[in-house]
Formats: sequence, structure tokens, C-alpha cells
Amino acid sequence: MEPSVNKQPTQGYTPPGQTKWTEIEHLPQWDEEFYHVYTAKKHGKWLMLKTLRPEYKDNPEYRAMLEKEFEVRYNLAHPHIIMINDLEDVPSVGMSIITDDVYGDSLASLIREHAVTPAHIDKLAHQLVDALDYIQTNHIVHHPIKPDRIIFTENIGNLKLIDVGFDQKSHLTPADAGEDVYNYGLVLLAALNAVDEPNPRLRKVAERCVAENPRDRYRDITALRLAIADRRESRIYMAIIAFLVVMIALLVWLTAVGRV
Repeated sequence: MEPSVNKQPTQGYTPPGQTKWTEIEHLPQWDEEFYHVYTAKKHGKWLMLKTLRPEYKDNPEYRAMLEKEFEVRYNLAHPHIIMINDLEDVPSVGMSIITDDVYGDSLASLIREHAVTPAHIDKLAHQLVDALDYIQTNHIVHHPIKPDRIIFTENIGNLKLIDVGFDQKSHLTPADAGEDVYNYGLVLLAALNAVDEPNPRLRKVAERCVAENPRDRYRDITALRLAIADRRESRIYMAIIAFLVVMIALLVWLTAVGRV
């Protein structure tokens, strides 16, 4: 699935005799292994529908999989993750997960067209890391992070992560965290290779994420975030901490002298 959507309202299929759901249109470029994806209007608002492919619709195992994904993702709320709105039986489509609609370009298409900008890189360095941190905090089991699952919205270029979870654990293992770090590095390297402006610092971070020896990689998202942080900001924080330590020591000394 490598979506690149600069979608303007189009005339899709409207089931006869009803107006709640209108302009239903299949989006083959968004399809997943077990799912077909549609765009549609519900009461005039554009949304997206994710439903089982016809060959899986009558299989209880796959219906349970659809319901499980809905349960896992329904309570997620993050500005850089596509939100799920409902699970509904849509006429002519079937039982579907209803999500926010997305206007924009996938990172995969931007890489392919060599259209990645420094602004995209900056959002990968911050917004994508924020989304991954949120997913890990909520112990969400998800598909590997790849460029075709990262969308930049049409007008403001906000990063949105799609297809972000199908199960939930009581806790994530170090291997789970490490896999996210590794896949993040692959994504960042691919984007850096497609942008004209070099960024040696982030390239060094990405290369460490995908180091051949897992022990050489960042151990978790927190360590990755610290590595991405601007070095000048880090020096400022260290200077503030050093100042506070000196002031506390001075206060302790003055207190001790006052008691003499």
C-alpha cells in the first residue's frame, strides 16, 4: 500500500434509497493484505472505511480480527495518529472501521518523486517519534513503521501515522521497542536520501538505529529522542542544571555559616 492522496471531492457510488452514506469510492492504492479501503461521505463529511476483502467477510476469524483492531485503536487519541470513529455496517460495503479522512501524500510517494523537504525531515524527527512513543506507552502491537504508512496532510503538512495497531499487550518487551527503533532508522535514512539538503547529525542518528550489532543501537524511544534533541538545547539544559547545583551548594554553605 503506497497511498498518495491529493483528493478533491469526486462523484463516487451512492447506494439507492439512502443518503446517510454517499459517494462511496474504492481506493485500491490504500488496500491492505486483508482489507479493502474506501472513501465516503457520512452525512456530508468525508471519512474512510476499512472493511474485510470479500473472500474474508464470512470467516469468523477475520471478522474477530476486524473487531479486535477496532477495540485496540478506538481509544487512541494522538495528533499524529489517524483516529478511529466507529465500527459500522455500511450499505454495499459491509462491516467497516470508520476513520478520519486523509488528504495528502505518503512519505513513500514523496521519496519516490524525490520531493522530500527539510520540513518533512523535521516532522519525522519529532512528530513521528512522538507517535511511536505514544504507541509504545500504550503497549500497542502494530505493523512495522514504513514510508507508505506515514502521511503528510495536504495543506499544513502535518504528519499522520496510519494502520497503527491490531492488538494490545500488558507490556512491551525490549525486542518490541528495539524493532521500532530499527524501523524508524530505515524510514529516516530513506527520507534523508531523498532530500537535497544534507543533515549529518540526523543521518548519524539514523545509522545508529540500524547498526548491524543490535547492542550498538538506541535501546528505546527515550534514548532515540535524546539523541535527536538539538545539541545546543542540551548544552543550555546542562548549564541550567549546573547553575542550580552551584546555587544550592551556595545556599547550603550560607546556612551552615549562619549557624556558626
